[in-house]
Amino acid sequence: MLMTASAPRRKALVIVNRRARRGSEAIDDALDRLDDGGIDLVAVESAEPEAIADHIERHRADIDLVIAGGGDGTLNGVAQLLHGGELPLGILPLGTANDLARTLGIRPELDHAVDVILAGHIRRLDLGEVNGRVFFNVASLGYSVELAKNLTSEAKKRWGAFGYAIAAMRVLGQMRPFTVFIEEGGVTRRAKTLQIAVGNGRFYGGGMVVEESARPDDGSLDVYSLEFENWWQLPAIVPALRRGQQGRHPAVRTLKTHELTIRARRPHQVNADGEIVTVTPATFKVVPKAIGIYAPLDIGLK
Repeated sequence: MLMTASAPRRKALVIVNRRARRGSEAIDDALDRLDDGGIDLVAVESAEPEAIADHIERHRADIDLVIAGGGDGTLNGVAQLLHGGELPLGILPLGTANDLARTLGIRPELDHAVDVILAGHIRRLDLGEVNGRVFFNVASLGYSVELAKNLTSEAKKRWGAFGYAIAAMRVLGQMRPFTVFIEEGGVTRRAKTLQIAVGNGRFYGGGMVVEESARPDDGSLDVYSLEFENWWQLPAIVPALRRGQQGRHPAVRTLKTHELTIRARRPHQVNADGEIVTVTPATFKVVPKAIGIYAPLDIGLK
């Protein structure tokens, strides 16, 4: 329900990353609409995790919600401070991929994102966790890590989704399978893989789907491993990755779990929500109903 003149005003800490791809585009109009809709705003500009943490801790006792304006990296930084608590999170999608917003049915237009926050419908979502670091969408190692290292902030801002394609082609020819040991349910499986992705949400990487039935509130992680012998076999599976149907290919291992550990013969970096956050050995867990998010009422979540 939208705020009315008689409804009590809420107070929000708004964290805006103006370095995000659309960080300055229409953001002031969006903030004006939030204020007109009954939310008093304490607005700060920040892109660094340490600064985000400082802002949230400073204002936590005085606010009713946090609103994050940025991409998935900004949202991930906010989640580190909000998970397990009662402060809900509103999203203003200003990034390149905006995969969490896409999962929740929040459209790229900021007017729609503002409407969602003003409507006030909160959903409790799961978070993934890798070595103590939480994530919304996907944590992975292999190809996607090299892609993240090659996709600079400047390229994302200049080229948008096309920047992903440019970086993807540049990295693809450099990839070689590597050996991992996947420990899950008391069983250890050895695999040679080009990439392993562990998904809490549905979308990642600018519109790829971790698994066609994946939901961010189902209490489980969806995992896939691309066990192709050669990098040049990967482009053929891209259409399936866009639909979350890669598990139908015989060279793709999939599983649904609550916890697993991945080890390798040498440390491999792990990417979570587009940021490199840790290295193997890496233990992945699902944290059920860990955070409240303003979301459209009709997205079909529990």
